[in-house]
Amino acid sequence: MRSPVTISVVGVAAAISCIDSVDAKLPSFQPRRIAFTSRKHVSEQQNNDEAAAATFNTVLELRGGASRRKKGGRTASLYSNSSSSSKSSQKKSTAKTATGKAKVKGSVKEEAKASAVSDTLTKYKAILPLTRVYITMVGIVTLLGLALGDELSQGLLALDPIRVMYGLELWRPITAACFLGPPSIGWLMNAYYLFEYGSSLERAFGTAQHLLFLGIQITFLSVCSAFFGQPFFAQSVITSMLHVLSRSMPNQKVKWLIFTVPYWTLPYGLMASDVLQAGNAAAALPHVLGILSGHLYFFHKNVWPKVGGEDWLYPPEFLRRKLDGTGEDSSKAKESISNALKARKKGRGRKLGSA
Repeated sequence: MRSPVTISVVGVAAAISCIDSVDAKLPSFQPRRIAFTSRKHVSEQQNNDEAAAATFNTVLELRGGASRRKKGGRTASLYSNSSSSSKSSQKKSTAKTATGKAKVKGSVKEEAKASAVSDTLTKYKAILPLTRVYITMVGIVTLLGLALGDELSQGLLALDPIRVMYGLELWRPITAACFLGPPSIGWLMNAYYLFEYGSSLERAFGTAQHLLFLGIQITFLSVCSAFFGQPFFAQSVITSMLHVLSRSMPNQKVKWLIFTVPYWTLPYGLMASDVLQAGNAAAALPHVLGILSGHLYFFHKNVWPKVGGEDWLYPPEFLRRKLDGTGEDSSKAKESISNALKARKKGRGRKLGSA
């Protein structure tokens, strides 16, 4: 009779042999081995895992991703230093008010407005001196007319020969020569013509000669306007400037509206356009007075000396020294005047006011 221990050992051996036979029949049979690892091997594997994890974190940092760190730590990346430095610089540069709130800096629109104002001032200072003074007076008189109204402006700014002679209201001829009416499209066009023709005359003849020209025009037009009952004659001054320029270069081709016409016909074209717009022939009177006044100056300045007469329309020497200078400046001014009068290019259309 066998013992129970022997029976159990035989049973276990039989079971093992059955399992081995079944595994041997499988195609991917591999013998199973039970590996007994020591503590030293386990510690080496843990060290390898930690090294792999550190390498993975380094790769993530180099790529800009988040690294495996404990909660509460800082995430490091390629952009972390730049972002932190920019934030610190923003904090340092942000100014605060008395209440502790951040001050609001000027916007882009305000900077654009400031640059536009500075550009306008620069262009205003670049205008020739006498033309700049004339345009400034036109603006002041226009603002006075708006502030006073039609009745008061007529009574204070209009030409009145009785008040000029007996009341010594000597500003009236000047204000009558500067008033272009209330702001409108016509006002803008007349102001542009005043700037364009006045700058051309002052550039060609010099500031002193241009001052003498304006003085003659205001004096002659004051007498003629008082005779014909015209309270303002700024339009006549503009037409006289245009007439002198057109007679200096009569055959020069200029563009007016859609037409190319000789320069000498331009004052008459402007007169015709004003008559058509107003629908009244009386609108031609300021232009007629301006043409007569301008031709009076042009004849005594350019035609009369050529036939043997004396040029008495010449500014005093002290005025020329004061306004135009002497020496090289005066010689250059004379050369520019002669070149402007002699350069009469025929057959070429040029825009009005072009150099």
